[in-house]
Amino acid sequence: MAMIFSELFGTMILIILGDGVVANVTLSKSKGNSSGWIVITTGWGFAVGIAVYVVGWVGGAHLNPAVTIGLASIGAFPWALVPAYIGAQMVGAFLGAIVVYLAYHDHFAATDDADGKLGVFCTGPAIRSNMWNLITEIVGTAMLLIGILGITNSHNNMGALGALAIGILIWAIGLSLGGPTGYAINPARDLGPRIAHAILPIPGKRDSDWSYSWIPIVGPIIGGVLGAWIYNIALMMFV
Repeated sequence: MAMIFSELFGTMILIILGDGVVANVTLSKSKGNSSGWIVITTGWGFAVGIAVYVVGWVGGAHLNPAVTIGLASIGAFPWALVPAYIGAQMVGAFLGAIVVYLAYHDHFAATDDADGKLGVFCTGPAIRSNMWNLITEIVGTAMLLIGILGITNSHNNMGALGALAIGILIWAIGLSLGGPTGYAINPARDLGPRIAHAILPIPGKRDSDWSYSWIPIVGPIIGGVLGAWIYNIALMMFV
């Protein structure tokens, strides 16, 4: 139960700080308004690193169904715990999004851009093309798993610095691969807050773009499994 709760709590922290930086940059009259992509990607990288430091010592800090499934696919995590971990991640992401809404309540009301309000909660494509958007999410999440497995490999002796390195990994993925889709690379990070957007009384909001919502779920799961296997195959060639 401690491991499962740590996933809920860690994912909630991830979303509070991650969606929070998007709100700061996107919403009107915020002191961070229009500060740009560098701020968003940096904030997300820090969000992941901090969440891993807070709960990683309890349950591994997957904070992401794609990570959980990817690790399980190579035998690095028990399949029996996968449903509970994913459920906890979803709940944590949903609760984190509600906290962001409460923190920026007046700024949602002051913002006219309905797309920008949705973007606080979930990702969307810069150019809508289902196939290429899906490929982008697969590539980004595969890189995530390759990076995580590489950073945490015992040969690197990262210790407590591992969480910092994973935060830098998220930052790098956002800077390098985030432009086409907003780099969900995490089904819970996208779906939990998207559900929150759908039910919260946000003034002037648009629909929650459910026609796109499957891409940041399916793409990261495929990419997570692919990345885990690519790393495993590469590792067999290294040692």
